[in-house]
Amino acid sequence: MTSAILTHGLTKDYGSGHGLFDLDLEIAEGEVFGFLGPNGAGKTTTIRLLMGVIHPSAGTATVFGLDCDRDSVAVKREVGYLPGDLPQFGGMRGSEVVAYLGGMRGGIDAARVKGLAERLELDLGRRFREYSRGNKQKLGLVLAFMHRPRLLILDEPTSGLDPLNQQTFHRMVGEATAAGSTVFLSSHVLSEVEETCSRVGIIRDGRLVSDMTMDKVHELRFHEVVIEFGGEVPEAAVRAAAGVEEVAVEGTRLTCTVHGRFDALIAAISGHTVVDMVSKEPSLESIFLSYYSK
Repeated sequence: MTSAILTHGLTKDYGSGHGLFDLDLEIAEGEVFGFLGPNGAGKTTTIRLLMGVIHPSAGTATVFGLDCDRDSVAVKREVGYLPGDLPQFGGMRGSEVVAYLGGMRGGIDAARVKGLAERLELDLGRRFREYSRGNKQKLGLVLAFMHRPRLLILDEPTSGLDPLNQQTFHRMVGEATAAGSTVFLSSHVLSEVEETCSRVGIIRDGRLVSDMTMDKVHELRFHEVVIEFGGEVPEAAVRAAAGVEEVAVEGTRLTCTVHGRFDALIAAISGHTVVDMVSKEPSLESIFLSYYSK
């Protein structure tokens, strides 16, 4: 099976350490891949290279076997693309933008466009310059999804969307992948990627530093635990327990961090009076920031 996206040593060097360097990445057909990193990490540069908008300094990238630089026009036929910054369509109405870009693709399915606009609560009768940031983003999503592409390349797709529209977007991604499409989306919000993706790549300073399944991401989870004792605090036993870190005691209250299973902690406090025990799981966003900082 041809890979939906395949890169070897893909590099765009802007100088002074900025750009993208030696990216080796393979994304299979039907996969939903999340490309994570803070602003300036190289996510948008990667996407522009895949779309043939900029030329690589070194290395190669292909989409369904088509060279992204040499065959960029053919690549665009296969892709539904949402750029980080939409072009400015001025006084054109949303419907006119759809018709203009749809015409370049040989026509559009009017019922499909109407359905997407209604789901996203987008008025296609208004002029582009009258749209809020969120409505411009909705138009970009309609343009990306309207022709049922084999591959969706989405740069920060939920930027500017309210929570309800974000949920609609997540459902649209699920429907696209159920129909066989591949999705490559960039984001700096881990919770967004958790909602939609099966695999995650983390990019830092232009280099891919991790490539893992979402199951592996979930293994990075940990729990923050607060225990209130009714008497003696078994501090030494808790400190010696496997997977327990950052132990602190204040009076009869003990706080710690638990990685993995709770068995060792439960065994350590067995036989002691526990008045209250609270376990809090931090967000994946917090876990990602902790991982990324390392």
